[in-house]
Amino acid sequence: MRMSIATGRRKTAVSKVSITPGTGKIVVNGLDFEKYFPIESHRLQILKPFELTKTLGKFDVRVKAIGGGISGQCGAVTLGIARALVSYEESFKSTLKEFGLLTRDPRMVERKKYGQKKARKRFQFSKR
Repeated sequence: MRMSIATGRRKTAVSKVSITPGTGKIVVNGLDFEKYFPIESHRLQILKPFELTKTLGKFDVRVKAIGGGISGQCGAVTLGIARALVSYEESFKSTLKEFGLLTRDPRMVERKKYGQKKARKRFQFSKR
């Protein structure tokens, strides 16, 4: 029985994903992934790599997700699954790359600057 392990990152979230041939069960931090990701769009995003490679229900997935929020963790898990599928079967690479699932999203939160309310919002200016 072959196992494939990969890491996914998004914003400040990191996920360690391991896939093994199985029945399609996905466990995130010890919980069923439907419970861990209650939002439907997040669950669809996580399953996208399996749908594109036509392997939905053929792999058991175990995920350890840390850091960030629910959206960042969702992106990290998706990238981790895509990378794990590629390391399991090299022929999936072209399909996943075509849909942009092997690209790490580089967008991060911009830091707050001094003399301002937030990263770009300024305090109200008064001429008089």
